[in-house]
Amino acid sequence: MPRLIPFRLAAACALALVLVLSLTASAAAKGPVADLRVIGGGGKVLGEDSFGAAKTVSIKTSPQATCFGAGTGGSGKVATVPGRTALGMLIQASKFTAALRPVQITDAFSFGLGLCGVGGFKTTKKVSWYLKLNHVNPELGGDAVKVKAGDEVLWALASFPYPEELSLTVPHKAIAGKAFDVRVFAYDDKGKKKPAAGVTVSGASAPTSADGRTTVTLAKPRRLIARHGTDIPSNQVAVCLAGKCPQG
Repeated sequence: MPRLIPFRLAAACALALVLVLSLTASAAAKGPVADLRVIGGGGKVLGEDSFGAAKTVSIKTSPQATCFGAGTGGSGKVATVPGRTALGMLIQASKFTAALRPVQITDAFSFGLGLCGVGGFKTTKKVSWYLKLNHVNPELGGDAVKVKAGDEVLWALASFPYPEELSLTVPHKAIAGKAFDVRVFAYDDKGKKKPAAGVTVSGASAPTSADGRTTVTLAKPRRLIARHGTDIPSNQVAVCLAGKCPQG
């Protein structure tokens, strides 16, 4: 069975292109390439990268996946999941990324597989794994959400009503010691986009204004991320200085 093969979104730093948090070494892709971001409790970034997804993936269901209530643990049998789905991508990514393990799945429900835990973060009475595809809640189980080339998949442990998702726009190169503009947007459950005010951006001089803008000054290459209260943290963006980019 072909495996999920991650891509580093990077070119030579001389070209000053954006880098994302790499989960594995570069390799050739098989299948449509899409972005995957996973956020655990407390806004912890568990993984963020681009992947070429295999057609199918297998995972052993977990008897310990009882976070949906007594008697809802998995059978322990192996389940086959379409790889080119939101759940399939998550399972495949966990094979390469220790921070995503274990992925705890239950097959106790007739309507499909249930995601209980990722990287030690579990569904509880207060929080659950929230799925968005291209900033929109598909309102389907992850094994039913099909992923195409260029899609953005987000899994985030969050409480209901679900918080907004932040998105950060940053130039991919800058000059050391010189301020540059960044902007933050927020997406609601339906994918409606608006400027995000009062957001903290790493390295920024102040929180974002009403139009979602602020300025950042860097002394060395750095990955930037936007955070605000219980909102889902933004994508991470690497900024290169003088042809040097953040490592890792």
